Amino acid sequence: MTSRRKFIKQSALATVGFTALSGSAFSFTKSIEDFKSNRPPLANRTFVSNEVEKVIKKVKKGIRSEELAWMFENCFPNTLDTTVDFEFINNKPDTFIITGDIDAMWLRDSTAQVWPYLPLVNNDKKLKNLFKGLINRQVKCILLDPYANAFYKDATRATKWKDDKPTAKPGVHERKWEIDSLCYAIRLSYGYYKETGDTSIFDEDWDKAMRLAVNTLRTEQRKQGETPYYFERVRRNKNVTAPFSGKGRPIKPVGLICSAFRPSDDGTMYPFLIPSNLFAVESLAQLSKIYNNVLKNYSFSNECKSFSEEVLQAVNTYAISEHLNYGRIYAYEVDGFGNQVFIDDPNIPSLIAMKYLMNERYYDLEVYKNTRAYLLSDDNPYYFKGKAGEGQGGPHAGLDTIWPMGIILRAMTSDSDDEIVWCIKQLMNTHDGTGFIHETFHKDDASKFSRSWFAWANTLFGELILKLYNEKPELLKII
Repeated sequence: MTSRRKFIKQSALATVGFTALSGSAFSFTKSIEDFKSNRPPLANRTFVSNEVEKVIKKVKKGIRSEELAWMFENCFPNTLDTTVDFEFINNKPDTFIITGDIDAMWLRDSTAQVWPYLPLVNNDKKLKNLFKGLINRQVKCILLDPYANAFYKDATRATKWKDDKPTAKPGVHERKWEIDSLCYAIRLSYGYYKETGDTSIFDEDWDKAMRLAVNTLRTEQRKQGETPYYFERVRRNKNVTAPFSGKGRPIKPVGLICSAFRPSDDGTMYPFLIPSNLFAVESLAQLSKIYNNVLKNYSFSNECKSFSEEVLQAVNTYAISEHLNYGRIYAYEVDGFGNQVFIDDPNIPSLIAMKYLMNERYYDLEVYKNTRAYLLSDDNPYYFKGKAGEGQGGPHAGLDTIWPMGIILRAMTSDSDDEIVWCIKQLMNTHDGTGFIHETFHKDDASKFSRSWFAWANTLFGELILKLYNEKPELLKII
């Protein structure tokens, strides 16, 4: 408990600079004269990586704009600076990573938050142990409850959502079934293994967790029409309560996997969430490779491979339709009966993020390009334009709210230098003087934003700038 109290204290100190910058309390004068770092003092940072510090110094030198360099320095290390609780438990590294202003760890967010640091692990033993520790912690989470999306480090802590049905186990923050939660845990393990060649993470507990994950995904194909999962929330809005007594809308079993919630943590309209199903296609293929090449369990490897191929075939059959103006595009959600929803949600996985998240072999590139064009048009009901900026939104934060994460992914997936520069300028114009990336901002007023401390969005922005530094360094010299 001592290390836990220390972590909470450090995180609180680390966020002093964030909470003072909330949309309601901060007034930004447009001329910033002193781009002083908004990072917490060194002694208050929750984790320090020498390799990450080297990257920050190197990349800043390649950025012409003082403001953009300042934003990169604030954002790229934000996960390490403010969200990490690392220790050894029973001689094994253990890493718990909160999402930011919520004192809980999401399987999705925690993987995405550390992902940009992965290429640095072979030169930084501390950072390598952080990754191993997060894999170990995610294994514990999956074994506790494979349907849950967010967890506490304290396994005895009860959720604040005490009226959720069914009541979550101690240690579970929320029990929202989202396919991507399990996929992100697989992505982290596979990515770490491919980067390092270290197979020590594939221990008995990891094997149990992965088998449980695959079994859960199989169950949620609902081929017999049944599922043990349901979720009802008595308090707050209906976006977080699955209809029909928590079971969700009816589906026709066609090989796709049901997801009760989206990566935004909003409930799905139709349970077959296509970006998450495509994510599962890749994740199951990755598991197949691990079990074939490392664990030599060829039977389970073949099971994962066959499962992956089944889901991909179902996506190609039920999730692609001819649009009046854009040709063949992906639906966001379907039900197997022929009903489809044509929107996107800028969290990841999303339709626009597929090119960033996945290998091209797992989706149709032409269909993706058509889908991307649709999503970035006025034909998308959740594409908003205003005085402050324009970009994708979604139901989660309401109408006329734009997700900077969507703008980041637009840049990440663009083949156009002009579009990438436009996206960067959008992000520079809408941080409201904070130097950090927010969850959303209002299309007409960037000072009306949500979440002043959202570590995933911050680190993702840093990942974008690092990608440009490595692949298109000339763009950072003209912005």
